[in-house]
Amino acid sequence: MGTRRKSRELALQALFQEELAGRAGLLDFEEFCAHFQVNKKAIPYAHKLLHGVHEKRKAINQLISRYAENWRLERMSAIDRNILRLAVFELQYQDDVPTSVAINESVEIAKRFSSDDSGPFINGILDGMARDIASSAEGQLKTD
Repeated sequence: MGTRRKSRELALQALFQEELAGRAGLLDFEEFCAHFQVNKKAIPYAHKLLHGVHEKRKAINQLISRYAENWRLERMSAIDRNILRLAVFELQYQDDVPTSVAINESVEIAKRFSSDDSGPFINGILDGMARDIASSAEGQLKTD
């Protein structure tokens, strides 16, 4: 498993912990990493992902909501919702991550951490989004 995959999984675990524990129970990222056996090489990219998702959360959530037909964000499992947030951040804001890599990594992480239905669910949302990104002039989707 590559370092970036480990980074994505670490960021997912931190987002999941944050969502379940709320602000009151939230560990800062360094403390979070200290509690688990974490590949030190995975920390910088995981930190970048977390910072990006936090900074762009509103726009990311709007995009997920737009492409997740008949699914409200709050109805999704916490794991799927956070996998999508990480993937959308990479699709929208990380020029060095190819679209196919962002989607494939998300599906594989979903297979590992979520249900059997999660891979196709996540793939469907991200695939629709990726097609629209590819057809947009700037290579990004507009958010409201």
